[in-house]
Amino acid sequence: MVQPQVRNSHGGFVELIMPGIVGIITKKSRAWAEPQLQKMVATMRHESFYTEGTWANEAAGIYIGWVARKNSFADVMPIYNEQNDKILFFSGEEYPDPDVYAQLKQRGHSFETRSAAYLVHLAEEDLSFPRSLNGKFQGLLIDSTSGTATLFNDRFGMHRLYYHESPEAFYFAAEAKSILAVRRELRTPNQQSLGEFVACGCVLEDRTLFQDIHVLPTASAWVFRNGALQNKGKYFEPSEWENQGPLEPEAYYRQLQEVFSRNLPRYFGGDEKVGVSLTGGLDTRMIMAWWKAAPESLPTYTFGGPYRECQDVIIARKVAEACGQPYQVIPLGSEFLSRFAHYAERAVYLADGCVTVQRSADLYANELAAQIAPIRMTGNYGSEILRRLRAFKPTAPASGLFQPEFLSHVDRAKDTFHRLSQGHAVTFTAFRQAPWYQYGLLSLEQTQLSLRSPFLDNDLVQTAFRAPKSEIVKSDIFEDNSDCGRLIADGSAALHRIPTDRGLGVGGGVLSRMSRGVLEFTFKAEYAYDYGMPQWMARIDHALSRLHLEHLFLGRHKFCHFRVWYRDALSSYVKEMLLDSRTLSRPYVQRKTVEAMVSGHLKGNRNYTTEIHRLLTLELQHRLFLDAQ
Repeated sequence: MVQPQVRNSHGGFVELIMPGIVGIITKKSRAWAEPQLQKMVATMRHESFYTEGTWANEAAGIYIGWVARKNSFADVMPIYNEQNDKILFFSGEEYPDPDVYAQLKQRGHSFETRSAAYLVHLAEEDLSFPRSLNGKFQGLLIDSTSGTATLFNDRFGMHRLYYHESPEAFYFAAEAKSILAVRRELRTPNQQSLGEFVACGCVLEDRTLFQDIHVLPTASAWVFRNGALQNKGKYFEPSEWENQGPLEPEAYYRQLQEVFSRNLPRYFGGDEKVGVSLTGGLDTRMIMAWWKAAPESLPTYTFGGPYRECQDVIIARKVAEACGQPYQVIPLGSEFLSRFAHYAERAVYLADGCVTVQRSADLYANELAAQIAPIRMTGNYGSEILRRLRAFKPTAPASGLFQPEFLSHVDRAKDTFHRLSQGHAVTFTAFRQAPWYQYGLLSLEQTQLSLRSPFLDNDLVQTAFRAPKSEIVKSDIFEDNSDCGRLIADGSAALHRIPTDRGLGVGGGVLSRMSRGVLEFTFKAEYAYDYGMPQWMARIDHALSRLHLEHLFLGRHKFCHFRVWYRDALSSYVKEMLLDSRTLSRPYVQRKTVEAMVSGHLKGNRNYTTEIHRLLTLELQHRLFLDAQ
């Protein structure tokens, strides 16, 4: 193997980089491949606090680049073994059993344990690599002895890799825009994907918005030799966990408790500071109940809105106080609204069109969270994995908004979703819902900081497959010895005594039931006065607009309020975008319906919040990716 050339650059960029790898595997010359590689890396450059590098070996037909957050787990590329016959490129984070380090060192390997350096040695020792890895990751392992290169990702597909196969080369990248930068002919929309995005808020079945760009399937290990793809392998199938069989209720809880408490410390490891984004629900409560951090050592925070302190803030402050940890609120208000156009466009661009414009609020909030700590611990996926909650489902757009031909793709998405949602509930949650629907927000947040959650831990998800049917619930039950309630109580009696944001866990007395009833009423009332307001209520609310009734309910549970924001503070932006001739000329929309919706919503006697979300996002997808030259 010809000695590769390595070139590194640290910092100094004007823009943020989405962590990840990019590459070209081809039989064509270095002169053909390298300029494209440089352009692919440059496309993922979005700010200044990241590192980047490239690696090339013309004889093997491999050209790879990477970007990483400086001083992060993966900021050690490339990683060589002692013999230099295995080279690993890795992005993401891995949460191993601590015994792995000791075992590798006993075998004579030397490495820094707080970085990804040990992984290349694990690849030497473990013939099933990367099967044993636990986390969100993507990577390329080059083995000069066998003459192969293996492209892989995590078993849940949460550190997404896009790819395109052409006669000249195989392209892969952490961001679709990197491939679009060098293959402009791919800026063609996939109509089926657009229909799924409108219906479900995401694209299904490893497709993308772009006709010939795909997503690497979960748990992939694709092998290349001599510049060509040899085998599209998988190292794991969900059926392995589906076939375990359920446990008895008490045995299941004991195993759940043992796995959660044993593996949680892995997610607080490393040299970088960790902050916990607390909510008023169960999932972050379970984390705080079992992670016994020293007093005043673990920063905590909650995203807050402009009207009042929401229940998340009120409850989270009590949780932080009970744990003896510092707490602060990250506000979302006038500054965000004044820069909404910037954050809306930025959110859609950074996430490759995988999020709708309301997620611009999350981009703004995570920018501020990164100033508190570069790693954000969350309770994401807990409700979905342990309580089988569905985060999304197909919804029909408003009548007359889209052309009949395009609606056929929207209707088809409903059938596709129904087919994919059959089978084991955890399979859908972990291997479909998470990498397709929840990936979009994750990808956006990870442009600002590293996201960690113990609820996609391999052992925990494997255990969740064994839940007895009698223990599977579909609401935030916090009493009657539910598994999550017991887990909190066994970790911290003090945290168990604090009710949730919906009033769960407050006991069974008359006053407790009344308190819970009030919270439940305000929760539903806020939904009704926000994006869920039915059209008949919108007409009444408009007639009584001088009373500003929404101020009685907004902000009690949520920190974003786009119905009134689109109507008031963001009305100019909505008109500028949706009444623009380019938007109204898109072949899938009905022009008169769009104009009527914008007029009705801005007047205040109609509610088209969800439709405005969709239309703004579709238009930004076109302008940023499909129309761009």
